[in-house]
Amino acid sequence: MANSKGRRRFGNVRKRASGRFQARYVGPDGIERTAPKTFATEREATRWLTLVESEIIRGDWTAPEAGEVQLGEYGQKWIAERKLQPRTRENYEDLFRLHIRPHLGNLALGAIKPQTIRSWRKRLLDGGTTEPQAVKAYSLLRAILNTAVKEDEIIRQNPCRIAGYDRYHTPERPVASVAQVLALAERMPARFSSLVIVAAFSGLRWGELAALRRSDVDLEAGTVRVPRKLAALRNGMEFGPPKSEAGNRTVALPGAARAALATHLRDYVGEGPDALVFTGEKGAVLRTGNFRRAVDWAAAVRAAGMPAGFHFHDLRHTGNNLAAATGASTRDLMHRMGHASMRAALIYQHANSERDREIAAAMDRRIAKQRPKPTTKKAGGRTRRKDADSDDEGTAGVPARTR
Repeated sequence: MANSKGRRRFGNVRKRASGRFQARYVGPDGIERTAPKTFATEREATRWLTLVESEIIRGDWTAPEAGEVQLGEYGQKWIAERKLQPRTRENYEDLFRLHIRPHLGNLALGAIKPQTIRSWRKRLLDGGTTEPQAVKAYSLLRAILNTAVKEDEIIRQNPCRIAGYDRYHTPERPVASVAQVLALAERMPARFSSLVIVAAFSGLRWGELAALRRSDVDLEAGTVRVPRKLAALRNGMEFGPPKSEAGNRTVALPGAARAALATHLRDYVGEGPDALVFTGEKGAVLRTGNFRRAVDWAAAVRAAGMPAGFHFHDLRHTGNNLAAATGASTRDLMHRMGHASMRAALIYQHANSERDREIAAAMDRRIAKQRPKPTTKKAGGRTRRKDADSDDEGTAGVPARTR
């Protein structure tokens, strides 16, 4: 809309008693704001208003005072208001308390720049923080600031946009062979033997196994349902939904796991539908620390011929690799593993060299079957078809008519 003659189209400029010029404008939120400084000339003040107007037109404008919100307060509120699993919430609180707030908590969101992030990460690593923890802290900070940009519109850009800061090298975890799994199960106390076998051949996570109830097991169908998990929190153990929506699934068991589970249910599990399938010696819920001590995990792993540092969770890798070796599709693996993303399933598919050799051998058989039979020249220009399966070396010295 056109302004009255002699008036600016956007904002206004006035001369102060000091002789300097002050610029003011009404923002998209209807609030009048004054430039953070005065200007030596009217032209400078006018140019500043033009820049502000262009930001509003492009949709890049944010309230100047919004950037003064401190990260410490904003981040803590972000974690409290986010819909998170209890264990995830505790992990976020610890990361923020230990690695983010002490270094950046007093900074205004608008004052955090990429250089701030680079210096912060270096301080973490120089101070003894492991790279995996630094990456997790960076990823959390990026998520918090993404909300400040996209939802709350407090800042224009996320300073956490530095290539490589969200990744770290993860050494490939060992994968146990079937023989090693069975050897490990034999070295377990009887009540935990089935736990090892089911973990390896189902691919279920520790928390999912610890939360299984008798009603989740269908021996006739050979399946287990995974409707919940057990998480160790600061104030005790808590049952809750699976890690993600994809984690709520039904997994089919191979015969070895089904047989082991049937024996375990008969010998160690109460008759009620809510009876926990896997428990400690006194019937209490499983805890990782108590389990390791009860079975002398390190000694059992060595006796089974597994590498030092083999974790219980590594049994899940065995099951996933076995599933991938069958030629299961990416979607099939995602369902079995309880993953919403294809990334993990693709890793197992790409890493399975044994399955790749099986594919190559099958291709060889097809190639041999479809290869046309070769022909050989005879005297007078006539040809004779040579049997594709014949072996010149094996038939040397044998008359042609008797080969």
